[in-house]
Amino acid sequence: MALARAERLTFTYAGSNAPALRDVSLTIEPGEVVAVLGPSGSGKSTLLRAFGGLVPHFHGGRFAGRVEVAGRDTRSTRPAELAGAVASLFQDPEEQVVFGRVANEVAFGLENLGTSPAHIWPRAHLALAEAGVAELSERRTETLSAGELQRVALASVFALEPGLLLLDEPTSQLDPGGAEALLDLACGNGSAVVLSEQRPTLPLERCDRVLFLEAGRVLLDAPREEALAWLAGHRPDYLPRAPELAERNGEGSDVLCSVSRVTFGYGGEPVLDRASLELHRGEVVALTGPNGVGKTTLAKLAAGLLEPQGGTVERLGRACYLSQDPGRYLVAERVEDEVALAVGGDLGRARRTLAEVGLAGFERRHPRDLSTGERERVALAAVLVADPDVLVLDEPTRGVDPPRKAELARLIRGEAAHRATLVVTHDLVFAGDVADRRVRLGERELAHA
Repeated sequence: MALARAERLTFTYAGSNAPALRDVSLTIEPGEVVAVLGPSGSGKSTLLRAFGGLVPHFHGGRFAGRVEVAGRDTRSTRPAELAGAVASLFQDPEEQVVFGRVANEVAFGLENLGTSPAHIWPRAHLALAEAGVAELSERRTETLSAGELQRVALASVFALEPGLLLLDEPTSQLDPGGAEALLDLACGNGSAVVLSEQRPTLPLERCDRVLFLEAGRVLLDAPREEALAWLAGHRPDYLPRAPELAERNGEGSDVLCSVSRVTFGYGGEPVLDRASLELHRGEVVALTGPNGVGKTTLAKLAAGLLEPQGGTVERLGRACYLSQDPGRYLVAERVEDEVALAVGGDLGRARRTLAEVGLAGFERRHPRDLSTGERERVALAAVLVADPDVLVLDEPTRGVDPPRKAELARLIRGEAAHRATLVVTHDLVFAGDVADRRVRLGERELAHA
């Protein structure tokens, strides 16, 4: 018997004319791992929300068809009643956190399920250990890096031991080693897993089956080997690809940003200790390294958003910074107005930049109505439009589909000569496509890769 099923599911969000899902029918069997691929805005997140009961109960709109999970109709069963059977990890773990202390955050779901108090803390601490963050149990959630917070959110859903695990971009902020370990854990614990990802290499290595969505429709529903052949013929950008740093010589003579022996901490042990980095006009530098070692801190220092507690930072010209989670900083009612903020309201310039990032036709949309990947591109346009001398991009491919990543790499490369560009990323394939050199931030030191 199928664990979950959708029958002729069509769903349209309130205020939208186009359905997010169109006539979708499929089943999920116990224990199988299903990779869900497709471009940004294709309906992947909506499909996962439907299996979690969030569509239609939390996300309002027009719902047609039927979804069942563990034999229960989601139209008459609220998400809280499905909690023992299904657990979800959202694209933005920041929006999923409730408590200030990590251990309490992981225990919260178990308490809601009515788990015996004698079992709550052992299961919470085991889930943190399995997620590789046992040492964070007493930390405050607001002090965690984005990647650490994503692991804590994963521990919270692992602790529930659901029959159906819905993971929406679960590795988007994890370093490669952490991503591999967590997918191994998620795909090997016996739960059925439905996994939406824009970094398809690891999911395609582990899944039993692949769904490919486009414009709300299922174009492909096939076993892994058959799906790989289909992707090769129809959507080759989604095939697994090994990272490869291209041979380039982008370094120019002008040093536009110099970070020299900087130290910085957030109240305790320094996150950075005597770190140094130079950014030259005409080059793109990819900054990589494990979660929690200070990549975002270094990026903010380079952009001037933080002042070093030791050492010096010097920069020439204007610096612009794209944050890891730009969606929470969007303030305007229309996309074009958001992008025009940095250039004194120049809508013509804003529209040209939106076209460059593949968002022509989105000018009058509300940013909150866009998919995560589309919001990422709005935020990118909002910094590119200012034509900065120093451009700092923190995880710019989060939620962005492979074809758009290729376009983004071409855009950054095409404008590289005009500025110094620093890209913080865990996406090593993208780093190889875009960077002149890769710099790895390790434990308190910078080393060239």
